Amino acid sequence: MTDTLNAGTPTDGSRGDRSPAVAARASFGRTVGVAKPWGHEALFADGTHGYVGKLIFVRAGESLSLQLHAQKDETLTVVFGQARLEHGEDPARLVSRTLRPGDVVHLPATVLHRVTAVGDLLFAEASTAAPGWREDVVRFADRYGREGTTKP
Repeated sequence: MTDTLNAGTPTDGSRGDRSPAVAARASFGRTVGVAKPWGHEALFADGTHGYVGKLIFVRAGESLSLQLHAQKDETLTVVFGQARLEHGEDPARLVSRTLRPGDVVHLPATVLHRVTAVGDLLFAEASTAAPGWREDVVRFADRYGREGTTKP
């Protein structure tokens, strides 16, 4: 009988079609913590495999920059807390939406956006990782003196 949770995996302990070389490709590491003026982030995928993954903690009342990315697409999901997401094409006409645990938003490249923590907030971010992804940010407004820069 086939295990429905592992459909396609042999139940006799063999590897089936998977070669030992595939299993040997697993790699392990540690998250990289980065302090930010609004909280901190833990980078768990650094782009070397084609994507970036972060856990982002924002202190209550703090905000990330009003920003956009020229190439980078992002998908966010709230783990705990509440966020106010402002987004749009024009800084003067942003739409605001409250995000709660389990809510997901996809932000394509060039969409202006800003996340504000209503209370303490933890969200996960998955994004594309084109060369230069760390500098792919245009800040339109920033509470912490980083407007117009790509500084972390």
